[in-house]
Amino acid sequence: MNNATTRPGHFGPAAGHAPAPAIALANLSKTYPGDVRALDDVSLTVEHGTFLAVMGPSGSGKSTLMHCAAGLDSPTSGSIRIDGHEIAGLNETRRTELRRERIGFVFQAYNLIPSLSIEDNITLPLRLAGGRPDRDWVSTLVERVGLTGRLDHRPAELSGGQQQRAAVVRALAARPAVVFADEPTGALDLHSAHQVLDLLRDLVDELRQTVVMVTHDPAAAARAHRALVMADGRVVEALDAPTAPQLADRLVALGER
Repeated sequence: MNNATTRPGHFGPAAGHAPAPAIALANLSKTYPGDVRALDDVSLTVEHGTFLAVMGPSGSGKSTLMHCAAGLDSPTSGSIRIDGHEIAGLNETRRTELRRERIGFVFQAYNLIPSLSIEDNITLPLRLAGGRPDRDWVSTLVERVGLTGRLDHRPAELSGGQQQRAAVVRALAARPAVVFADEPTGALDLHSAHQVLDLLRDLVDELRQTVVMVTHDPAAAARAHRALVMADGRVVEALDAPTAPQLADRLVALGER
């Protein structure tokens, strides 16, 4: 095992320290009908300012982990704290409120509304929550991702990479504690994928944003500070400063078990 390997389940901050971790999961389990255990007693801490990639073979539990941690699904048992706020056991209304306040999402398919301008797409979640966009903050983000001058365009007028960068700005507009990215480069060409991954890494390094990315791509996961490998609903390994060959080897080994 590489000497950069850390113990599974705890990831330190990229810089500094916060009173409460961005994410703290304790003894998290999720069982579906038919006694299908998607998560099996997972405990995990992610400090602020961490870019964490989650990998594993199909059926490993990585997507279920993200859905539960992000409040999109409820665990069967265990605790989920986002920025110090417990969300396990909340009803759907309260989970929705917490997601709007503390969590940003970036999806593979962008999820931009075709009839709205890029600016309106970016600010829509804030306005639906009854908030007002911080124009200076949004302008800073738009400039940072290279979309200045594109805000009045419709999504179809932008490339896939530009649409995904707009989705990243939308996710950050409310200054969330955590951004969850679900296969964010899965629909992009290689050049656009590299741009989006560079952007996510820079947001963590420069703005101390916390990003948790689920991906099947070892090259994408290698852009993260740390990578968590899952199998059979459990964390089986965590690598600090992972490389694509390391992660590819881990996935091959899991496939041969």
